[in-house]
Amino acid sequence: MHAVRPEEHADPVEAVLAAHRAGTRLSLATSGTTGAVRRVLRSTQSWWGSFAAYSELSGVAAGARVWLPGPLTSTMVLFAAVHAAVVGATRVDDPGEATHACLTPAQLEMRGAELPRETWVAVAGAALSKRLTLRAAARGLTVSHYYGAAELSFVAASAPRRNEGAGPVPAGLRPFAGVEIAIRDTPGPGSIWVRSPSVCDGYDGAPGPLRRDGEWATVGDVGRIRHGVLEVLGRPDAVTTAGATVLLAEVEAVLAGVAEGPFAVHGLPHAVFGEVLAVTCVDPADEPRLRAAARTLPASHRPRIWRRADTLPLTPAGKVDRAALASVLGTTLGGAR
Repeated sequence: MHAVRPEEHADPVEAVLAAHRAGTRLSLATSGTTGAVRRVLRSTQSWWGSFAAYSELSGVAAGARVWLPGPLTSTMVLFAAVHAAVVGATRVDDPGEATHACLTPAQLEMRGAELPRETWVAVAGAALSKRLTLRAAARGLTVSHYYGAAELSFVAASAPRRNEGAGPVPAGLRPFAGVEIAIRDTPGPGSIWVRSPSVCDGYDGAPGPLRRDGEWATVGDVGRIRHGVLEVLGRPDAVTTAGATVLLAEVEAVLAGVAEGPFAVHGLPHAVFGEVLAVTCVDPADEPRLRAAARTLPASHRPRIWRRADTLPLTPAGKVDRAALASVLGTTLGGAR
């Protein structure tokens, strides 16, 4: 049966609703932030089955006014828009009118101040720093957090809880309703595997990172589980510098503990070493803090180039665009500093 491509319709949300009524599968484009854009095949029921749990996580119910700043070509945004339509919520274009929002961490960092106090924000992304969470709480926002992937749908989530004196902050990521999580050493050390009714049916066209082992599946994201809480390090984007392969997620995990503003770790081409690690940050006061934290890393993992930017470029899906950073800031370097 033909799969519906929502972005090819004048109203992508209505196209998904019609596909559900007809029992037709969806063909959804991935964000392309970790490689080429691919198309994921999934049943509409794999989404509908998550709606009750997502309502509890996001607070979105009938009468809610939901702000979704990303495009409907993003599976995160399209899911939230379809969910809003099904439960009787409305979408608003002005963040000042919102009671609820679904944002990436970068969008929360850059646009969270536009939301009214007491707005409930569901943050979708691998990592949500304590600093950013507490800053949002200080603005009066209620924040919940979830991690997933286009191929896997929801994997883990943290509902808000109240911290003494800190306002509503999310607890650690735990398996989403109906999902089991395991950490394995394939396809690489620390790979996150899930068993879930919401895993996609495969790809529509070119293959992607999804791997299966019976009922279990992974897209290669890495992480660890401590006391039942999942810490996600993200997709293992890597830089090869002077013969050493460095996972960017490992460097970012250390620097995130001290950063006050947005920053990104990325590679820049180098005439001798192939690539060098670079850090681009927005807050000028962050650089000395980040440099100090970087000195605790092994020599191979220490950034050599430090840059500042007024803002970090984002993909249409609201994620930091590392490729754009390298393109805008990077010329082939003859030496690192």
